[in-house]
Amino acid sequence: MNKTGRPQDSPLSNPRADRVRDVAKLAGRPARLKRGHFLAEGPQSVREALRLHQERLAAGSPGVVTDVYASEACLDRFPEFEELAEGTNAWLATDEVLAAMADTVNPQGIIAVCRFVDVSLESVLDAGPRLIAVLCQVRDPGNAGTVLRAADSAGADAVVLTGSSVDIYNPKAVRSTAGSLFHLPVVLGAEVAHLAEACKSRGIGILAADGYGSLNLDALQDENARRRLTGSGPDSAYDLGGPTAWLFGNEAQGLSEAELELADHRVAVPVYGAAESLNLGTAATVCLYASARSQRN
Repeated sequence: MNKTGRPQDSPLSNPRADRVRDVAKLAGRPARLKRGHFLAEGPQSVREALRLHQERLAAGSPGVVTDVYASEACLDRFPEFEELAEGTNAWLATDEVLAAMADTVNPQGIIAVCRFVDVSLESVLDAGPRLIAVLCQVRDPGNAGTVLRAADSAGADAVVLTGSSVDIYNPKAVRSTAGSLFHLPVVLGAEVAHLAEACKSRGIGILAADGYGSLNLDALQDENARRRLTGSGPDSAYDLGGPTAWLFGNEAQGLSEAELELADHRVAVPVYGAAESLNLGTAATVCLYASARSQRN
């Protein structure tokens, strides 16, 4: 990628041009579904999208990114994009054009048009996952992106969203993942009962994060740690070191009774202060790290 980015010497400068409008339409779900593309905005998300793009090209697979639009100031600040954007249609654009394309007021100088990256549930389960985060009826794009980022940080093998959950390609959700959308497999539109059955048939335990759960996460971690250290003693109620899928529910209502009944255990994250409960992103982070720590020890 060079600073001209296209045969013309000047950047894209008309914010009302057809090309600009076509890109801007991807902020809406109908256009995303019709075209199978979505927007990544800002240096962090675009960088991770392009890294995955190059990895796939090197492996002989189709790339992820089709087009990159960047300002000259952004390229001066992040010169690595010139090499990362090889194999894409790279365009230089003014700040006005980027603002017209983006979902945000300030897109931070760079936007990428990406192909959908979700995978099938079967491909995830057949890979022998150890840790899966499942979002059941999670409607807020920021929350969904935060949980996906937490799952990535905890070393989870996949994130699964049920059919009633938010579109992870929503621009706000993509931004909230901070690039993690391009790091681990994501499954969309899963049916939670089928997921639970498929997990159990493969020896993957199901834990439901539930504020009223009978199991206390801290106590469960202590039991697991004690057993690992001593090599003896009574079995804990659940082995956190085993393959696990965590169910996380709707921000306001939590998991439904039908969803809770699919779990092997209902696990509560203890609250020691005066707060009524933890928000979804925080609770999911605590639960996923509890499993990650046990699996690595």
